[in-house]
Amino acid sequence: MSILEGSSILITGGTGSFGKAFITRLLQDVNPKRVVIYSRDELKQWEARQMFGDDPRLRWFIGDIRDLDRLRRAMHGIDYVVHAAALKQVDTGEYNPHEFVKTNVLGSQNVIEASIDAGVQKVVALSTDKASSPINLYGATKLTADKLFVLGNHYAAAYPTRFAVVRYGNVTGSRGSIIPKFRALATAGESLPITDLRCTRFLITLPDAVQMVLDTFEMMQGGELVVPHIPSHKVTDLAQAIAPGAKMHDIGLRPGEKLHEEMISQEEGRRAVMVMDGKYYILQPEVATWGYEPPKDAVPVPEGFHCASDKNDIWIDADDIRKLLESGI
Repeated sequence: MSILEGSSILITGGTGSFGKAFITRLLQDVNPKRVVIYSRDELKQWEARQMFGDDPRLRWFIGDIRDLDRLRRAMHGIDYVVHAAALKQVDTGEYNPHEFVKTNVLGSQNVIEASIDAGVQKVVALSTDKASSPINLYGATKLTADKLFVLGNHYAAAYPTRFAVVRYGNVTGSRGSIIPKFRALATAGESLPITDLRCTRFLITLPDAVQMVLDTFEMMQGGELVVPHIPSHKVTDLAQAIAPGAKMHDIGLRPGEKLHEEMISQEEGRRAVMVMDGKYYILQPEVATWGYEPPKDAVPVPEGFHCASDKNDIWIDADDIRKLLESGI
């Protein structure tokens, strides 16, 4: 039985790809008392309402995480929060840095404040591999948000609210994925643009991302940064999985883009342990005034551990990716 069963849950950015997949899983397998979808886009909320129909467990709140008062109203009576709202496009962030700061940093602090004020029990915030050793504005704002949530446990030490973060890589089937673009170009017989033919990336499916958040709610004490042990792939293999035999051309890295992504830096690796038989890494908090004990199943990682997409111990090739895509995941 999930701790979320019979509870009230709020999802910021709940009309995004993750939010809709998470809501579907909650309604089908968890049976919450109430799910509040909090997002700022009226059209996306309308589209999501058509998708879920008139399920009486759902509540719809138009609101921006930049608006603390609106967040406080939406969190009334909420037990658990998933924070998925963010501005995410790397190149957009390079041209609109202040907007990314207002949403990803100041908005995240508003979620922390409102959660504590409402007496929320647990909050899980979604992060990105780009927050590890960031070189772009998006990654820098998400790293800042990660630290706000982890260190927010100091702020909430005298209260029941606890915060944790999950960090993962590219998600198959998410909005903004390169997959639909590659398919359209291949259908038109055009060459596929690859930012750099040497690029590698991490890959996680939406169902696995949803399961990761559910698992984090179950095991978190507060202060954890949870990272999945997921495979890497070459970007060229992804292109060939989508369009076998298609031509590819190198267009060069965009502003703020890395050749290889990183989940855990070498410095962060000093705090890492593996849990759940190697399913996840946990970056443990360095100082935990709220009280924290290492998980009973924790296994230390090797000395000098570093999790990067070009140095991974799990890889998938074009055939593996094709099978994933054919399965509809």
